[in-house]
Formats: sequence, structure tokens, C-alpha cells
Amino acid sequence: MPQLDSIDRKIIAALQREGGLSNQELAERIGSSAASCWRRVKALEEAGILRPPVRLVDPARLGRGLDVFCEIRMKNQSRAMRAAFEAFIEAQEDVVECYSISGDWDYMLHIVAEDVADYERVLMHGILDHPAIASSSSIFVLRRVKHTTAIPV
Repeated sequence: MPQLDSIDRKIIAALQREGGLSNQELAERIGSSAASCWRRVKALEEAGILRPPVRLVDPARLGRGLDVFCEIRMKNQSRAMRAAFEAFIEAQEDVVECYSISGDWDYMLHIVAEDVADYERVLMHGILDHPAIASSSSIFVLRRVKHTTAIPV
């Protein structure tokens, strides 16, 4: 891991809160010159610490108000089967996150759906059609208590 000084940490924290800041605005917020700030941001990007900026969307305002976590158990753990399943999941636009996990289940999917009927379509006519899946279990989110993309620095 690269060594980060206090200015690097301020840059990362500021950009996690407001990714659309101009270089000048960012420099003013962290108390640095614009040129120095620009060089540091470029170095953080080259190190892979800062990734490309995106705009976060409120799923509910786009009609995707149902969050579901779906646990998946695989039929077997062969490298080929896992690779095929992961490639399949990459292509599923309703799946916004996929984690390989430890414990009784093999994968945890985060799915955004319009409603329960839409989730049934995603699960029954999409995900469960994959030949690698032995079983699944669904957890429906009642209310989002905390959601952040910011990593402590």
C-alpha cells in the first residue's frame, strides 16, 4: 500500500463526498495549490487508489425501490463452474453487487428490483436458470439504515 500523507487523505475524503469538485475547488478545500492538488490526484489515480468518478443514483427514484440480497449455493466449487457463474452474473444488469463469501453459502448477490414480482422474474427466469446453482435464499430489505460508498482514510 502506498504511503499517504495528510493531504492525500484530505483529497480522498473530499472526493468521496463530492466527486464532481473542480481541481480548484478541491485545492481550496484541502488548503493546497491547484498544481500540487492536480499532481496528487493524478498520482492517486495512477496508484489505483482513486478510481474513475461516477454519479450515484437513487434506485427508488428510477422505480427500483426493492433491494434484495440473494444467497447462492453452488452445485460444485470447480474453477470452471465458478468462472462461468461469475461471467454470467457480470452480464445481469439487475445484480448490482456480487460477493464470493465464506460460510454456508457461496455467493451473496445484491439485486435491485421494481417490486416482488420483478424480483421473481429476475430470480426464477434468470439467475436460477444457471446450471451451476444448487439453491438460493432471499433476504428482502425493509429499510436502508445506512449506505455509503466512502472508505475511511
